[in-house]
Amino acid sequence: MMHYQIKEKLDKSHSMLRSEIRSKIGNSHLGHVFEDEPKHRRGRRYCSNSTSLRFINKKDLMREEYEEYMYLFYKNYF
Repeated sequence: MMHYQIKEKLDKSHSMLRSEIRSKIGNSHLGHVFEDEPKHRRGRRYCSNSTSLRFINKKDLMREEYEEYMYLFYKNYF
């Protein structure tokens, strides 16, 4: 998902400090974001609910009209 498709809400439940991520259009709960990763790993850890994800094989990205995400598969991106 792209940043313009989600919204974040501060969540202090369970004695944790995290952000809940929800879809902007359907207001569906997608998971949480934690700010506990080392800065060299971009500082954020996403814990997405698997039922909110649709997995697409790399070879099917263009057919499914997700070619804009091909750069994520380039060597050394992360």
